[in-house]
Amino acid sequence: MLTKQSLILVLFILSLTLCFSLAIAKDNDTASAMPSSVLVNASTCEKIEMLAPVNQAAVFSVKKEQVFCLTTFNPVPQQTYVYHTWFRRDKLIKIKRLPLNPPRWTTFSSIQLRQADKGPWFIEINDRKGHLLKTLRFSLTE
Repeated sequence: MLTKQSLILVLFILSLTLCFSLAIAKDNDTASAMPSSVLVNASTCEKIEMLAPVNQAAVFSVKKEQVFCLTTFNPVPQQTYVYHTWFRRDKLIKIKRLPLNPPRWTTFSSIQLRQADKGPWFIEINDRKGHLLKTLRFSLTE
């Protein structure tokens, strides 16, 4: 049988647990309500000049030696990051974590090309929580 003091202690612990659970739920709601960065442009290109894509394409020659993935976000409400994940024939080749800074940000990643890289490729652009924002597909040829 519980004594009066034990019962008060149990009720106190239960009320603290409830308050803590409500505080966590409120924090989660606030975090999900925060505005996220918006991807306004994503492209593959041969090179980048002054943060603009040059020779955007879906097919590249391995002779070009490099392919770039350029992404622009606007707005960027708070400092965060995104991932450019490169795949060749469904095989993971490279993951690049890239910072984003307010109020607007353009960033890029690239791969060096080799003869063995011919074939279909795709790049997944994901936010910091892993949500897929866009998939870019391209091919490498002779």
